[in-house]
Amino acid sequence: MKPNVFAYLAVMAAVTFAIRVLPLTLIRKPIQNRTLRSFLFYVPYVTLAVMTFPAILEATQVPLAGALALVVGIVLAACGASLFSVSVLCCAVVFVCELILCH
Repeated sequence: MKPNVFAYLAVMAAVTFAIRVLPLTLIRKPIQNRTLRSFLFYVPYVTLAVMTFPAILEATQVPLAGALALVVGIVLAACGASLFSVSVLCCAVVFVCELILCH
């Protein structure tokens, strides 16, 4: 039995549409619950972190290089470095680590 790709696409489209439209139609007044507001505030950041952090470790040839770049990036960002400088220095850390560890 061959899977029907169009059925999969239709289900995916319906679920995506429902996720986006139902909150707009069901919730008409502002959310007053502090816990729910706090949860909804952090959802985008958590989603970005869940997609980004595993890729940092798996995108390099040596996972240690990705981990070191992650640590360097966190330290630089905590010290107030710009996004461009953090990304350049993290790339440099990965390059140097892979140059040392792979040869």
